[in-house]
Amino acid sequence: MGTDGGADHTSPSLDLPPPTVPPNVKVVREDLPKRSIITRPGFGTSGKRISLLANHFKVSITNPDETFYQYSVAISFEDNKAVESKVLGRKVIDKLYQTYSSELAGKRFAYDGDASLYTVGPLPQNNFEYTVVLEESIAKCSGNPSDNGTQIESYKRSKSSLHSKTFKVEISYAAKVPLNSISHALQKADPEKAQDALRVLDIVLRQDAAKRGCLLVGQSFFHDDSRTFTDVGGGVTGVRGFHSSFRPTLGGLSLNMDASTTLILTPGPVVDFLLVNQNVKETRYIDWAKAKKMLKNMRVKARHNNMEFKITGLSEKPCNQQLFSMKISSGGSTGADGETVEITVYDYFVKHRNIELISSSYMPCIDVGKPKRPNYLPIELCSLVSLQRYTKALSVTQRASLVEKSRQKPPEKIRVVTDAIKNSHYDENPVLVACGISVEKHLSQLDGRVLDAPKLKVGNNEDCLPQNGRWNFNNKKLLNPSQIDHWALVNFSARADCSHLSRELINCGRNKGIHIERPYAIFEEDPQYRKASPVTRVEKMVEHITATLPGPPEFLLCVLPERKNCDLYGPWKRKCLCNLGIVTQCVSPIKINDQYLTNVLLKMNSKLGGINSLLAIENSRRIPLITDKPTMILGMDVSHGSPGRSDIPSIAAVVGSRSWPLISRYRAAVRTQSSKVEMIESLFKPLANGEDDGIMRELLKDFYETSNGRKPTQIIIFRDGVSESQFTQVIDIELNQIIKAYQHLGETEIPKFTVIVAQKNHHTRLFQATAAENVPPGNFSTCPLSCIAR
Repeated sequence: MGTDGGADHTSPSLDLPPPTVPPNVKVVREDLPKRSIITRPGFGTSGKRISLLANHFKVSITNPDETFYQYSVAISFEDNKAVESKVLGRKVIDKLYQTYSSELAGKRFAYDGDASLYTVGPLPQNNFEYTVVLEESIAKCSGNPSDNGTQIESYKRSKSSLHSKTFKVEISYAAKVPLNSISHALQKADPEKAQDALRVLDIVLRQDAAKRGCLLVGQSFFHDDSRTFTDVGGGVTGVRGFHSSFRPTLGGLSLNMDASTTLILTPGPVVDFLLVNQNVKETRYIDWAKAKKMLKNMRVKARHNNMEFKITGLSEKPCNQQLFSMKISSGGSTGADGETVEITVYDYFVKHRNIELISSSYMPCIDVGKPKRPNYLPIELCSLVSLQRYTKALSVTQRASLVEKSRQKPPEKIRVVTDAIKNSHYDENPVLVACGISVEKHLSQLDGRVLDAPKLKVGNNEDCLPQNGRWNFNNKKLLNPSQIDHWALVNFSARADCSHLSRELINCGRNKGIHIERPYAIFEEDPQYRKASPVTRVEKMVEHITATLPGPPEFLLCVLPERKNCDLYGPWKRKCLCNLGIVTQCVSPIKINDQYLTNVLLKMNSKLGGINSLLAIENSRRIPLITDKPTMILGMDVSHGSPGRSDIPSIAAVVGSRSWPLISRYRAAVRTQSSKVEMIESLFKPLANGEDDGIMRELLKDFYETSNGRKPTQIIIFRDGVSESQFTQVIDIELNQIIKAYQHLGETEIPKFTVIVAQKNHHTRLFQATAAENVPPGNFSTCPLSCIAR
């Protein structure tokens, strides 16, 4: 029942009293300069014109003056414990609407599954408190095998009952989100204010998909349809679905629809999953400690009662030895009044449930109970529920399989997205209808330009032109080849002919202009260590090298036994680069030819300080906007650990250009920082002694020393890996750090900054309008697709 909170819909006051400041602390207010994201000034004309299609569907809004009202939602059980499950939260809100829609003026909800709810126009009141009763049909639970000595009942699958749960739902007004902020942003008034309204529209799409039983991964939705499943090995299945989100473009609001793929645990019997996951053929080879870790928190459905459970662990003993207490009446049936006896889980299901168990006897039971109240089920009765996300890192083989099986040709991609937009029925969604939002059913048409590929300058003042998007260095000399005098070859592979490899490498290097002396030695791995751990194998090899060579080599060529996913690679690189400071190149040749050796030499030459090539325009010192003013180019990104690994620090890496006016020479700086933090924390890092130990000081000094004492007057920053919601943070946090680092060096005139955010994980796909092939390389799309916020 609703509680009247008044009819005033003005925003509540959020003013807070100022914090108490200790008397010995001086308050200094720092006003950050106001910076804004610029809009695109115009369009280029270079290149060959091409007609394109994009997976954006034009959106029309006939009621642009509507306003979304945001309400805070708190859902709790009868004991006031908060409901954390989004699935349960959605069920409660759906039931609330069914029960109290008349009191809510029939307003349809857009609920995010968490703590926010949106309506088109206001609800009758600002604050509500409702009691919601949720009834679910479940099998009667009489008889969970348990070892806590309490009464044991038995499952009866023949009947079902309605199990009721009562919830308390509190709804309170929070804010207004005007829909016309989108149209204002499209008119370049204030792009940032449109994000709230776009977020509400995307919540509508997510709610729509949730009601259809989809797995939600951000704005990507996946149906439980085996026709969209593809096995990638190891008990992991790829699921094809689609991405759907509203996007502002220069041509107006559009709905971006794209094919998408995610990973789930392969549904089916738990035993089958474990065999495939651990790559064993029989259950006796299953590592149950590993299985327990893998299965924890997975959802299973029990075959004998058709109920779903969440796995909490495995029993310590096999099914035919795991005991629990149960009461048996004088007639031999289970009941409340009877003698308490100890019985195994196996005997309980076979003798009292009349269920034949074929393979569970000597395997642990699945525990779906609580720590102090276990609930054991024979493993062969349990099957993994579908659409359970798999978030661990894939192996190289799994990744290759996923890429191969997810690949689609342009006509198929077009068919998938057009079918998705037709089957979505967004024009029937009540919230979108209330806003007057309709979506066209055909791809957007736009013009593009295919730019000429850049020309490279290589040795002997020759030009290198690309063919089919590739630059081929066969029969070419390198622009500035290095010389390798003191080096050695290290062999971890039993099948490699290292003498032949070194001779061919020296000959190929001569043709590229690289002078390579004969290796000081070829170090073969002692066969007795080949079964040792990777770290031990590396340590023994380094000891052998150190004892043999007269001094540290300038370069080591390492032959690994496997091309991909070799477990020696990490320990070898760590030992050589981090501990010893020795440049290395790892190879695992299957066929030694000129093309393979050329690719190896290109890497070796760059690592040893040589220059393979320059852009022709760079070599001529005629780079627009760069040659006229000392210009520094920065590339910035942050790498995070695997999902769920909060104990692994994130790695911030920044590269800065050097030797201006060149733009192809860079110095790298790397720092660790707090786990999962995207903004780089150590661009400016003042120490207690007043010094700066940050990344930018290191790169700015290097630029000055390699550019004839010139200081950058303009800095171009390429920032990767940030979403649109983080654009402002890049400017306010990272750019501010860079300016502070520049000022810390004693500079008063701040350079001109250009920040370019590179987003590769977008869902815009381009197709040729008149051909079935992919868009040619070098394509640059023009109006109307460019996002106004970039």
